[in-house]
Formats: sequence, C-alpha cells, structure tokens
Amino acid sequence: MQHRIVVLGAGYSGAIAAGRLAKRLYRDDVAITLVNAEPDFVERVRMHQLATGQDLPPRPLRETFADTGVELRITKVTGVDVERKTVTVADGAELAYDTLVYALGSGWNAQGVPGTAEHAYEIASRPGAHRLRERLARLDAGQTVLVVGGGLTGLEAATEIAEARPDLDVALAARGALGDWLSPKGREHLRKVFGKLGITAYEHAAVTGVASDRVTTADGRAIPAAVTVWTTGFAVHPIAQATALEVTDTGRIVVDGTMRSVSHPDVYAVGDAALAIGAGDKPLRMSCASGTPMAWLAADTIAARLTGGKLPKGHLRYFNQCISLGRKEGLIQYVTADDVAKPAVLTGRLAAVYKELICKGAAWGVANPMLGMPTRRHHVARERAAAAPAAKATA
Repeated sequence: MQHRIVVLGAGYSGAIAAGRLAKRLYRDDVAITLVNAEPDFVERVRMHQLATGQDLPPRPLRETFADTGVELRITKVTGVDVERKTVTVADGAELAYDTLVYALGSGWNAQGVPGTAEHAYEIASRPGAHRLRERLARLDAGQTVLVVGGGLTGLEAATEIAEARPDLDVALAARGALGDWLSPKGREHLRKVFGKLGITAYEHAAVTGVASDRVTTADGRAIPAAVTVWTTGFAVHPIAQATALEVTDTGRIVVDGTMRSVSHPDVYAVGDAALAIGAGDKPLRMSCASGTPMAWLAADTIAARLTGGKLPKGHLRYFNQCISLGRKEGLIQYVTADDVAKPAVLTGRLAAVYKELICKGAAWGVANPMLGMPTRRHHVARERAAAAPAAKATA
C-alpha cells in the first residue's frame, strides 16, 4: 500500500514541502495530497503591491503541480482528528493520512483592539489586499492613510502607498521608535526614505481604539485616518488549537528540531503554524524567511524516515531582513544567526533589486517544485523487505 501524505495549505511552506516530497519519493510508494482553499498560489510578500493597484501574475496551483504526482484538492480544511489520523474538508470528504504536514499559516491579528475588525483594513490575505485597493482608489487627494504597526509589513505598506499615491497624506504609527530593531545605519536610511516620501511617523504610539476616521492611542492622542491599515502581526489558523496536538497559548504547533510535532510523531508543522526554535534557542519569527527552510527540513526528514535514510541536520538561521521601501528603494539589514541586526546594511536601488530577486526566487521555488537542487529519489523502505533476511536465516 502507498504511504499517504496529506499537506494542508499551499502557501510558501506547504507548496514547497509537497513539491520537495514528490521530488524525493517514488509515486508508486507514496500518495501525496495537497489541500488548499484557493486555486492559485498567493505571493503574500507582495500584498502591499496588490493593494496599491499593481497587478500580480496568476499562479494556478494546478499548473504548478501538473505531472508531479501531487493530487491537488481545492477546498477548505474544516477539521483535523490527530487520533483517527483524518482531515475533514468543506466539500464533505474525509482524507486519511499516514503522515500529515500542517501548513495552514496565519492571518491578520486584530490584537483585540476595539473597532479594528469593523474599521481597519488588512493585507495579510489577497481578499484583504483587494478590499484595501478598492478603498484607496476612492480616496481624494489630501486624505490620510494611517498604517498601524512598525514591523516589516507596516514599513513596506506605508512606503508603497506613499510612492503610489503621493497625493495622499500617509502616516505610520509604531508602538516603539521607528525601526528600533535596525542598526543605526538602517534606521538612518529608513528615516531618510520616510522624509523623501513625506510619511509622518508617530512613534511610541500604541493604538488602543480604531474608529472610521481616527485611531486613539494609549497616551490619549487622536490620530486622523480616513483609512486605517492594520499590520501589527499575525494570528495562526485556529484549527490546530482545536486538536489534541500540543500547541502554544497562541495556537502554534510545538515541534522538535525536525519540524515534527512533539506530541504526535506522524504530524509535521511548518511555516507560521509551527513554533520552531532556531539559533540562540529563539523561536523563529513568522515569515517567508522562516517558512521556506522549515519546509525543506520537514520534507527531507519525512523522506529520510520513510526510506531509512540519514536524517538531515537542521540549521535554521537568519542572514538578513529584506525590506522593500516602494519600487525604487530598499533596505537589506544583515543580521546574526538569531536575527539581531549587524552594523552592515545595503540600501537604495541596489537593495530594491536584491529584494525583488528574493521575492522572485521564492515564487520560482514554489512554481518549479521538481527543479532546482538535484536529488536522487528513494524507494520507501518496506517492512517485508527488512524482514526477509531474518526469515531466510530462520528457515
């Protein structure tokens, strides 16, 4: 019988894991099923571009996984039973698995702030980016767009909007100082770009409420906003928390160094859905930079365990943080293995080109699952094959 592998989610992590497994294992030995709610791969790192009116090329998953041996199911996951080893989906089917790769990812996080769900816009999803795109198109010159959140997503959104719509009054509200995790050179360049684009930075402004025309902060300020864009982090898909899997208080699946669930050895978790530990014993941050190597490690580990091969040694570490600041500017902040800023940075047009190559490379890796690093396929180890020498000796 074929070993059944079910992969949930076809974002960067899930799609890469499914393709890498198909590349390493023979079709006669395994049945790989990839479940995703949307028919296309979503370049989540480009949602700020989509929101500002840029068109992204469609990336149909059926084309991506044609002739790979991966069965694609376009439907929403509604439940996972890790005791019965089954997945239920919206079309009523129940998928049984021998190995599960959980990669359902995350969405925007309202952080429980009153008014956010009713009045704010998000760019953590394609529908959210389209909704913001439509709203921005209706804004008159001089109206204010406020981006809440000073992380990578917030910086990219604010600069992209300001570059695309110089007629708008764009601002950003950060809980701390602007770019406070960057090196001095990185912070200096960020402030320079903000000044050039005319972006107002509200620093040490923890937003505590969102209305249709303003936000309020913990220190009593009222900041005007015809449109509020919420980018204060991500919340994982809630399904894992409803299972018997060991998860954190925020619903992330706790995994070991091979991306294997610490409570259920037939389940692997990758991407934003997993709490994985990297260099310096620090949890990996939710990002494409974390999810891609997690997917590589999980797929290689599953293949090794099924074929009796040598387990890969995982070295999950960071090298840089790539930030687009519009289409003409960028900031590459070099970091230590555990994601702490080094003094060195790359800025300007060259940094923008670097970031674009990173984005294109990530999408190429998803779109070409059977290409890239050469590898040899291995047959799944069979219990009967391992038992044959012993049986012969006994006879």
